[in-house]
Amino acid sequence: MHDGTVDGFSYGLVTPLVAYLMACLGGALGLRCTTRALLVAHSWRPGWLALASAAIGSGIWTMHFVAMTGFTVHGAPIHYDRPTTYASLIVAIVMVGVGIFIVGYRGARGSALFTGGTITGLGIASMHYLGMAGMQFDGTFEYNVWTVSASVVIAVVAATAALWAAGQVRGLLWSVGASCVMGLAVSGMHYTGMAALSVHLHSAAGAPVAGESPAALLAPMLIGPLSFLLLAGVVVLFDPLMVMGKGDWTPVEHKPGVPAREPVTHATHLSRATQAARPAPPAQPPQPVQSAHLAHPAPAAPPTRPAGRSDTGPRAPARRGPRTARTSRNP
Repeated sequence: MHDGTVDGFSYGLVTPLVAYLMACLGGALGLRCTTRALLVAHSWRPGWLALASAAIGSGIWTMHFVAMTGFTVHGAPIHYDRPTTYASLIVAIVMVGVGIFIVGYRGARGSALFTGGTITGLGIASMHYLGMAGMQFDGTFEYNVWTVSASVVIAVVAATAALWAAGQVRGLLWSVGASCVMGLAVSGMHYTGMAALSVHLHSAAGAPVAGESPAALLAPMLIGPLSFLLLAGVVVLFDPLMVMGKGDWTPVEHKPGVPAREPVTHATHLSRATQAARPAPPAQPPQPVQSAHLAHPAPAAPPTRPAGRSDTGPRAPARRGPRTARTSRNP
């Protein structure tokens, strides 16, 4: 057994640039669908999030194998195992989908963003190393643990940043920037992982091995995902709100009249916008209606004169008058 010579850039900068564009394309479509999912009701949200998961997963899978077309090992022809290769695509879509759905339903903030970004980054890394496990040649791969750990950290951090940017719901430029970050996450993770790789060949000359040849896998590997990305692009293209960046960019949970979550055992929690739209309660409760005979209050009774007190007030003359009259009738 001896070390093999690895060349990851057999076609120069062509494969890295095309691979990065594929990652950006998948990320752009996926993150735009994620942004769109935040603007619709819960009944439409799963469809947009599923389309986002498939777009991002197909984009990073295509990016990986476009980059691998420039990877060669001198003296050892490389073949690919078909089930393992397509299993890496399924793993990418499923794990990215879990992260996308968490952010789509819980919001791009706090623990939901951290959990969704971590799962999405781990999905990118799992796709890469499972795809590498599908390669067959007369030798073995060996990885540097620290470099592999660095590649996983790059994928998680960049995926979290991309999901955060997609969750801001601020228009086309934000999604374009987020897709560039996502493409950087996938490409950076890929080439960092390849830098951790060393090859050990079993013999001096390459021996025939089982598995599909790269040419046999090239057509379905590139045409299939690229066709799906094209269809996803058409769906996004015919959505004016996503393309023009105009319209109501308020998330559906914060729109008046829409509850933030589905009703549960407690009362429905209204959004802040709905509470602000409600009229303010009266400062004081209304007084009870009185009966008709109390509409005009009766005059108050005159105060009672204390016993033993002389009439010195204003009523004293009125009371002396009758006394004088009775005195004048006596002979």
